[in-house]
Amino acid sequence: MSARVLITAGASGIGRAKAEAFAEGGTQVWVTDVDAGALKACPATWHTTCVDVADEAGMAELGRSIEAAWGGLDVLCANAGIAGPTAPVEEVTLDGWRACTAVNLDGAFLAAKLAAPMMKAQGAGAIVLTSSTAGQFGYPNRSPYAAAKWGVIGLMKTLAMELGPFGIRANAICPGAVEGPRMEGVLAREAAAKGMTRDEVYSGYASGTSMRSFVEAQDIAAMAVFLASDAARMVSGQVIAVDGHTENPDPKP
Repeated sequence: MSARVLITAGASGIGRAKAEAFAEGGTQVWVTDVDAGALKACPATWHTTCVDVADEAGMAELGRSIEAAWGGLDVLCANAGIAGPTAPVEEVTLDGWRACTAVNLDGAFLAAKLAAPMMKAQGAGAIVLTSSTAGQFGYPNRSPYAAAKWGVIGLMKTLAMELGPFGIRANAICPGAVEGPRMEGVLAREAAAKGMTRDEVYSGYASGTSMRSFVEAQDIAAMAVFLASDAARMVSGQVIAVDGHTENPDPKP
């Protein structure tokens, strides 16, 4: 039987790139998303579920559906995330904070909670959580996002320790600035908050990396496939940045 992977927020962006990369390798793919239209555009060979990763009941039902259809799960890519507010901490509302941490951190927790029993039962599995370089350095004017992504790393480290005796590995990928619509939204908000142009903010991100470049979604996908593979069978509890080596966590022109 081919491997089975669940990818949250897998209908577009980084998640879609991961789903395509796993599918190309012969893995059975199940993706979730809150965008029903994007799910309809996924290949017919993929399983799809429209669910909010922060909805405990919905995620529990997803777990039951996976177990009924597949009888287990080999790989979890907890990929769902939102940018959250871009503002000084004193201007961030509690609702804004909670909305951001719900998707980025609660969603990763609920996905791991869904996957762990199935992986324990089979004595093997790989969990790949999506954190961020903001989870390594902090991020001015993005306090909810940075806090959630630091939390994802703490969750991953704990999962690696807790689940390792059952043959389950856990790692976190920290993307840098990734080309695509979501990053364009970040650039626009930061430009407005800092009184800069979009191109000035873009240049600040690129010049803040050793490789002077943004990352492509396919770069993140390739790392996820590696971490889920037998080639990484002794890689667990690791925080791996795919970011062109971020030098400056506070991009400036």
